[in-house]
Amino acid sequence: MSEPLPRPARCDALPEHTDYRDTGCDLAPSCLACPLPKCRYDLPGGLAAMLRSRRDAAIAEAVRRRHLPIDDVAEMFGLSRRSVFRALRRVERPGRQQ
Repeated sequence: MSEPLPRPARCDALPEHTDYRDTGCDLAPSCLACPLPKCRYDLPGGLAAMLRSRRDAAIAEAVRRRHLPIDDVAEMFGLSRRSVFRALRRVERPGRQQ
């Protein structure tokens, strides 16, 4: 029986024998101590997108469940009417990036 062919190295593999320090970020001293459910650097848009999604959910709650007028919601969140409509659209279609 012949010897198996060597596999090519993965292009995304990390070099061996390298010291990778878990220095964290401005939110946590290390990745293992981070309070976020996903790393801010792994998300499209980063931390801002994560915070915006929470805000957008609160906007949708105010408009749809509490039946507040768009102008009142815009004033509550310090946004323009147009930004409120954008937030509502992001909640309706979460897969789309803007």
